[in-house]
Amino acid sequence: MDISVLGPFRATLAGVPVHLTAVKPRKVFALLALQADEVVSVASLVEEVWGESPPRSVQTTLQTYILQIRHVIAAALGDEQAELPCGAKSVLVTEPGGYRLDTQGGLIDAREYDALSSAGHRALEQRDWAEASSYFRRALALWHGRALADVQCGPLLEVEATRLDESRMSVLHGRIEADLRLGRHHELVGELSGLAARHPLHEGLHEQLMLALYRAGRRSDALEVYHHLRTALNQSLGLDPSPAIEQLHRAVLDSSARLEPAGAPHRGTPVLAGPR
Repeated sequence: MDISVLGPFRATLAGVPVHLTAVKPRKVFALLALQADEVVSVASLVEEVWGESPPRSVQTTLQTYILQIRHVIAAALGDEQAELPCGAKSVLVTEPGGYRLDTQGGLIDAREYDALSSAGHRALEQRDWAEASSYFRRALALWHGRALADVQCGPLLEVEATRLDESRMSVLHGRIEADLRLGRHHELVGELSGLAARHPLHEGLHEQLMLALYRAGRRSDALEVYHHLRTALNQSLGLDPSPAIEQLHRAVLDSSARLEPAGAPHRGTPVLAGPR
């Protein structure tokens, strides 16, 4: 079984979709998929679907949902079901205290994403900018929208979806940092302008946009980005920009050689060669 959660939730068996439309069985299926090949406890499934107010018939109702999931699995298996000793029960396995979705070695996009993003962060720490950019780009290419975009998430799924979405922003920030280190400031300006507009309080993106604009010869635009950020932070949160942003602002005002990319002519010590 192949599983995709980085966007709409999808599961397929040999290319055949395993699809549920009912809200609560779909929640159960999504939680099993997120923890595929591991036992998910009955208590966790109950918490995800009903929170702190499960019905008296919760055990029977949960078993009904499990049967519904196995039914769509069996339909997707078709003739291949005969090759499994217990049919759909070999895919959605009953374990002591819970259930386990056995992917039979299938692909899970979230796991591939985590592996690529970890490799990218390691490359970034080692200052291998090209390798970091490549890993991060491959990780981001796996996304097709917000995590579990079409699932009505309960408390457990919401935590995991939020983790993945926050990780995506971290990976995006890392990829842009690597690209800035590689001197790709001209091609980053448009992307960063859109990101800053969508995230008006995200200081890291504004810092990167200021640096890209400055390196592209647009010093006045970089200063304008700072003023927009300062106004937004003050009006929305009553805060001033962070010391890192203030330091970058002063460096832009001074046309500091420290802002030049590594390898640029007449540059000084590259203290601010890339955002952190």
